[in-house]
Amino acid sequence: MSDTIFITGAAGHLGGAVVRHLLDRGVAPDRIMAGTRHPEKVADLAARGVTVRKADFDDVPGLTSAFAGAGTVLIISTDVLTQDGHRLRQHRNAVQAAVAAGVRHLAYTSLPAPETSPISFAPDHALTEGALHATGLPVTVFRNGWYHENLFMSVPAALRSGHWYTAGEQGRTSYAARDEIAEAIAAVLAEAPSGSRTYTLTGSEAFTVEEIAALVRTSTGKPLDVVHVTDDQLAAGLAAAGVPEGVIPILVSMEVATRAGSLGIVTDDLATILGRTPASLQAFIADKAGALSG
Repeated sequence: MSDTIFITGAAGHLGGAVVRHLLDRGVAPDRIMAGTRHPEKVADLAARGVTVRKADFDDVPGLTSAFAGAGTVLIISTDVLTQDGHRLRQHRNAVQAAVAAGVRHLAYTSLPAPETSPISFAPDHALTEGALHATGLPVTVFRNGWYHENLFMSVPAALRSGHWYTAGEQGRTSYAARDEIAEAIAAVLAEAPSGSRTYTLTGSEAFTVEEIAALVRTSTGKPLDVVHVTDDQLAAGLAAAGVPEGVIPILVSMEVATRAGSLGIVTDDLATILGRTPASLQAFIADKAGALSG
Protein backbone atom coordinates (compact mmCIF):
# COMPACT_ATOMS: atom_id res chain seq x y z
CA MET A 1 0.00 0.00 0.00
CA SER A 2 1.20 3.49 -0.85
CA ASP A 3 2.04 5.65 2.16
CA THR A 4 1.26 8.83 0.24
CA ILE A 5 -1.12 11.22 2.02
CA PHE A 6 -3.56 13.30 -0.05
CA ILE A 7 -4.97 16.42 1.63
CA THR A 8 -8.01 18.04 0.00
CA GLY A 9 -8.76 21.72 0.49
CA ALA A 10 -5.04 22.45 0.61
CA ALA A 11 -5.58 26.12 -0.27
CA GLY A 12 -7.84 26.55 2.76
CA HIS A 13 -6.89 27.44 6.31
CA LEU A 14 -7.20 23.92 7.73
CA GLY A 15 -5.95 21.93 4.76
CA GLY A 16 -2.96 24.17 4.22
CA ALA A 17 -2.06 23.94 7.89
CA VAL A 18 -2.27 20.12 7.83
CA VAL A 19 0.15 19.98 4.89
CA ARG A 20 2.58 22.34 6.60
CA HIS A 21 2.46 20.38 9.84
CA LEU A 22 3.14 17.16 7.94
CA LEU A 23 6.24 18.79 6.49
CA ASP A 24 7.25 20.17 9.88
CA ARG A 25 7.02 16.65 11.33
CA GLY A 26 9.56 15.48 8.78
CA VAL A 27 7.18 13.74 6.40
CA ALA A 28 8.95 13.68 3.05
CA PRO A 29 7.40 16.03 0.50
CA ASP A 30 7.09 13.18 -2.01
CA ARG A 31 4.71 11.45 0.44
CA ILE A 32 2.32 14.41 0.37
CA MET A 33 -0.25 15.35 -2.25
CA ALA A 34 -2.11 18.65 -1.96
CA GLY A 35 -5.48 18.94 -3.69
CA THR A 36 -7.32 22.16 -4.45
CA ARG A 37 -9.60 23.67 -7.08
CA HIS A 38 -6.97 26.38 -7.53
CA PRO A 39 -3.47 24.84 -7.72
CA GLU A 40 -1.92 28.25 -8.34
CA LYS A 41 -2.82 29.21 -4.76
CA VAL A 42 -0.48 26.59 -3.29
CA ALA A 43 2.61 27.34 -5.36
CA ASP A 44 4.52 27.59 -2.09
CA LEU A 45 3.78 23.93 -1.36
CA ALA A 46 4.83 22.87 -4.85
CA ALA A 47 8.07 24.79 -4.33
CA ARG A 48 8.72 22.64 -1.26
CA GLY A 49 8.35 19.44 -3.31
CA VAL A 50 4.73 18.63 -2.52
CA THR A 51 2.73 17.16 -5.40
CA VAL A 52 -0.13 19.53 -6.21
CA ARG A 53 -3.21 18.32 -8.06
CA LYS A 54 -6.46 19.94 -9.06
CA ALA A 55 -9.29 18.50 -6.97
CA ASP A 56 -12.87 19.63 -7.57
CA PHE A 57 -15.51 17.90 -5.45
CA ASP A 58 -18.09 18.44 -8.20
CA ASP A 59 -15.99 16.45 -10.71
CA VAL A 60 -15.87 12.74 -9.86
CA PRO A 61 -13.67 11.66 -12.82
CA GLY A 62 -11.27 14.49 -12.10
CA LEU A 63 -11.15 13.59 -8.41
CA THR A 64 -10.52 9.95 -9.24
CA SER A 65 -7.54 10.96 -11.36
CA ALA A 66 -6.31 13.33 -8.66
CA PHE A 67 -6.45 10.62 -5.97
CA ALA A 68 -4.53 8.08 -8.09
CA GLY A 69 -1.48 6.81 -6.22
CA ALA A 70 -2.62 8.00 -2.80
CA GLY A 71 -2.68 5.57 0.09
CA THR A 72 -4.63 7.82 2.47
CA VAL A 73 -7.01 10.60 1.50
CA LEU A 74 -8.08 13.25 4.00
CA ILE A 75 -11.43 14.63 2.87
CA ILE A 76 -11.76 18.05 4.42
CA SER A 77 -15.44 18.96 4.53
CA THR A 78 -16.35 21.66 2.03
CA ASP A 79 -17.71 25.09 2.92
CA VAL A 80 -20.90 24.81 0.83
CA LEU A 81 -23.53 25.25 3.54
CA THR A 82 -26.51 26.99 1.98
CA GLN A 83 -27.26 24.92 -1.11
CA ASP A 84 -29.64 22.09 -0.33
CA GLY A 85 -27.86 18.75 -0.55
CA HIS A 86 -24.86 20.13 -2.46
CA ARG A 87 -22.31 19.64 0.29
CA LEU A 88 -23.35 16.05 0.95
CA ARG A 89 -23.15 15.28 -2.77
CA GLN A 90 -19.65 16.73 -2.84
CA HIS A 91 -18.56 14.56 0.07
CA ARG A 92 -20.08 11.44 -1.46
CA ASN A 93 -18.33 12.29 -4.73
CA ALA A 94 -15.02 12.36 -2.86
CA VAL A 95 -15.70 9.01 -1.21
CA GLN A 96 -16.70 7.47 -4.55
CA ALA A 97 -13.61 8.85 -6.26
CA ALA A 98 -11.27 7.65 -3.51
CA VAL A 99 -12.63 4.11 -3.73
CA ALA A 100 -12.39 4.15 -7.53
CA ALA A 101 -8.78 5.36 -7.30
CA GLY A 102 -7.81 2.44 -5.06
CA VAL A 103 -7.21 4.46 -1.91
CA ARG A 104 -6.74 2.16 1.09
CA HIS A 105 -7.44 4.52 4.01
CA LEU A 106 -9.98 7.34 4.31
CA ALA A 107 -9.98 10.26 6.72
CA TYR A 108 -12.55 13.01 7.17
CA THR A 109 -13.11 16.21 9.14
CA SER A 110 -16.50 16.16 10.86
CA LEU A 111 -17.93 17.85 13.96
CA PRO A 112 -18.70 16.59 17.48
CA ALA A 113 -21.75 14.34 17.86
CA PRO A 114 -23.04 14.86 14.30
CA GLU A 115 -25.81 12.28 14.78
CA THR A 116 -27.53 14.41 17.42
CA SER A 117 -26.22 17.95 16.91
CA PRO A 118 -28.92 20.56 16.18
CA ILE A 119 -26.60 22.44 13.82
CA SER A 120 -28.30 22.63 10.44
CA PHE A 121 -25.41 21.07 8.53
CA ALA A 122 -24.72 18.28 11.06
CA PRO A 123 -26.63 15.71 8.95
CA ASP A 124 -24.13 16.29 6.14
CA HIS A 125 -21.40 15.13 8.48
CA ALA A 126 -23.33 12.19 9.92
CA LEU A 127 -24.29 10.91 6.48
CA THR A 128 -20.77 11.41 5.14
CA GLU A 129 -19.36 9.41 8.04
CA GLY A 130 -21.88 6.70 7.17
CA ALA A 131 -20.79 6.73 3.52
CA LEU A 132 -17.16 6.42 4.55
CA HIS A 133 -17.77 3.43 6.81
CA ALA A 134 -19.97 1.80 4.17
CA THR A 135 -16.90 1.46 1.91
CA GLY A 136 -15.48 -1.18 4.23
CA LEU A 137 -12.15 0.62 4.27
CA PRO A 138 -10.47 1.76 7.48
CA VAL A 139 -11.64 5.26 8.33
CA THR A 140 -10.19 7.94 10.61
CA VAL A 141 -12.71 10.62 11.56
CA PHE A 142 -11.63 13.90 13.09
CA ARG A 143 -14.63 15.51 14.78
CA ASN A 144 -13.34 19.06 15.07
CA GLY A 145 -14.70 21.33 17.78
CA TRP A 146 -15.35 25.05 17.40
CA TYR A 147 -12.28 27.03 16.37
CA HIS A 148 -11.01 30.02 18.32
CA GLU A 149 -11.16 31.84 15.00
CA ASN A 150 -14.94 31.40 14.84
CA LEU A 151 -15.20 34.25 17.34
CA PHE A 152 -14.44 36.60 14.47
CA MET A 153 -17.95 35.82 13.20
CA SER A 154 -19.56 37.47 16.22
CA VAL A 155 -17.24 39.42 18.50
CA PRO A 156 -16.16 42.32 16.22
CA ALA A 157 -19.77 43.25 15.41
CA ALA A 158 -20.75 42.84 19.05
CA LEU A 159 -17.96 45.17 20.16
CA ARG A 160 -18.97 47.79 17.62
CA SER A 161 -22.50 47.88 19.01
CA GLY A 162 -21.58 47.09 22.60
CA HIS A 163 -24.15 44.30 22.64
CA TRP A 164 -23.75 40.57 22.04
CA TYR A 165 -27.12 39.05 21.17
CA THR A 166 -27.40 35.36 21.88
CA ALA A 167 -30.06 32.67 22.07
CA GLY A 168 -27.59 30.22 23.56
CA GLU A 169 -28.74 30.88 27.14
CA GLN A 170 -26.21 29.33 29.54
CA GLY A 171 -24.96 26.76 27.06
CA ARG A 172 -21.22 26.32 26.75
CA THR A 173 -18.86 26.13 23.80
CA SER A 174 -15.47 24.46 23.79
CA TYR A 175 -13.00 26.32 21.57
CA ALA A 176 -9.66 25.11 20.21
CA ALA A 177 -7.03 26.64 17.96
CA ARG A 178 -7.53 25.68 14.33
CA ASP A 179 -3.78 25.34 13.86
CA GLU A 180 -3.50 22.92 16.79
CA ILE A 181 -6.32 20.82 15.37
CA ALA A 182 -4.42 20.76 12.07
CA GLU A 183 -1.27 19.75 13.94
CA ALA A 184 -3.12 16.88 15.61
CA ILE A 185 -4.56 15.67 12.30
CA ALA A 186 -1.09 15.74 10.77
CA ALA A 187 0.35 13.81 13.71
CA VAL A 188 -2.18 11.02 13.27
CA LEU A 189 -1.87 10.82 9.49
CA ALA A 190 1.93 10.89 9.59
CA GLU A 191 1.87 7.57 11.42
CA ALA A 192 -0.11 5.91 8.60
CA PRO A 193 -3.04 4.65 10.73
CA SER A 194 -4.21 1.18 9.75
CA GLY A 195 -7.50 0.73 11.60
CA SER A 196 -10.60 2.84 12.12
CA ARG A 197 -10.73 5.48 14.83
CA THR A 198 -12.76 8.57 15.68
CA TYR A 199 -11.15 11.51 17.47
CA THR A 200 -13.16 14.39 18.93
CA LEU A 201 -10.78 17.34 18.93
CA THR A 202 -11.84 20.05 21.37
CA GLY A 203 -10.38 22.54 23.77
CA SER A 204 -9.87 21.62 27.42
CA GLU A 205 -12.62 23.88 28.75
CA ALA A 206 -16.06 25.13 27.68
CA PHE A 207 -17.40 28.65 28.20
CA THR A 208 -20.75 30.43 28.28
CA VAL A 209 -21.25 33.56 26.20
CA GLU A 210 -21.23 35.56 29.44
CA GLU A 211 -17.80 34.16 30.33
CA ILE A 212 -16.43 34.82 26.86
CA ALA A 213 -17.75 38.38 26.92
CA ALA A 214 -15.95 38.94 30.23
CA LEU A 215 -12.69 37.76 28.68
CA VAL A 216 -13.26 40.08 25.72
CA ARG A 217 -13.94 43.07 28.01
CA THR A 218 -10.79 42.36 30.00
CA SER A 219 -8.58 42.06 26.92
CA THR A 220 -10.02 44.92 24.85
CA GLY A 221 -11.06 47.34 27.58
CA LYS A 222 -14.30 47.88 25.68
CA PRO A 223 -17.88 47.56 26.98
CA LEU A 224 -19.77 44.48 25.90
CA ASP A 225 -23.17 43.53 27.29
CA VAL A 226 -24.70 40.12 26.63
CA VAL A 227 -28.36 40.33 25.57
CA HIS A 228 -30.34 37.10 25.76
CA VAL A 229 -32.97 36.73 23.05
CA THR A 230 -35.18 34.03 21.58
CA ASP A 231 -34.42 32.23 18.34
CA ASP A 232 -37.07 34.28 16.54
CA GLN A 233 -35.72 37.54 17.93
CA LEU A 234 -32.21 36.59 16.90
CA ALA A 235 -33.36 35.70 13.39
CA ALA A 236 -35.19 39.01 13.07
CA GLY A 237 -32.15 40.93 14.26
CA LEU A 238 -29.87 39.13 11.80
CA ALA A 239 -32.27 39.90 8.96
CA ALA A 240 -32.40 43.56 9.97
CA ALA A 241 -28.61 43.62 9.95
CA GLY A 242 -28.57 42.43 6.34
CA VAL A 243 -27.45 38.84 6.89
CA PRO A 244 -28.40 36.79 3.79
CA GLU A 245 -31.66 34.90 4.21
CA GLY A 246 -30.10 31.49 3.62
CA VAL A 247 -27.45 32.03 6.29
CA ILE A 248 -29.81 33.02 9.10
CA PRO A 249 -31.13 29.49 9.85
CA ILE A 250 -27.54 28.24 10.02
CA LEU A 251 -26.56 30.88 12.56
CA VAL A 252 -29.68 30.30 14.63
CA SER A 253 -29.04 26.54 14.63
CA MET A 254 -25.63 27.22 16.13
CA GLU A 255 -27.32 28.98 19.03
CA VAL A 256 -29.69 26.03 19.43
CA ALA A 257 -26.68 23.73 19.50
CA THR A 258 -25.04 25.90 22.15
CA ARG A 259 -28.16 25.71 24.28
CA ALA A 260 -28.37 21.95 23.83
CA GLY A 261 -24.76 21.46 24.91
CA SER A 262 -23.51 19.87 21.70
CA LEU A 263 -20.89 22.59 21.22
CA GLY A 264 -19.72 22.24 24.81
CA ILE A 265 -18.33 18.73 24.48
CA VAL A 266 -14.84 18.46 26.00
CA THR A 267 -12.46 15.56 25.43
CA ASP A 268 -8.76 15.00 25.98
CA ASP A 269 -8.14 13.71 22.43
CA LEU A 270 -6.48 16.92 21.24
CA ALA A 271 -4.26 17.20 24.32
CA THR A 272 -3.30 13.53 24.10
CA ILE A 273 -2.27 13.71 20.45
CA LEU A 274 -0.36 16.98 20.92
CA GLY A 275 1.25 15.82 24.12
CA ARG A 276 0.47 19.14 25.78
CA THR A 277 -2.41 21.26 26.99
CA PRO A 278 -4.06 23.01 24.01
CA ALA A 279 -3.81 26.78 23.77
CA SER A 280 -6.45 28.44 25.92
CA LEU A 281 -9.31 30.64 24.79
CA GLN A 282 -8.11 33.28 27.24
CA ALA A 283 -4.72 33.42 25.52
CA PHE A 284 -6.31 33.63 22.07
CA ILE A 285 -8.58 36.52 23.02
CA ALA A 286 -5.72 38.38 24.67
CA ASP A 287 -3.51 37.88 21.62
CA LYS A 288 -6.21 38.88 19.13
CA ALA A 289 -7.74 41.72 21.16
CA GLY A 290 -6.78 44.32 18.58
CA ALA A 291 -8.12 42.34 15.63
CA LEU A 292 -11.34 41.45 17.46
CA SER A 293 -11.84 45.13 18.21
CA GLY A 294 -11.79 45.85 14.49
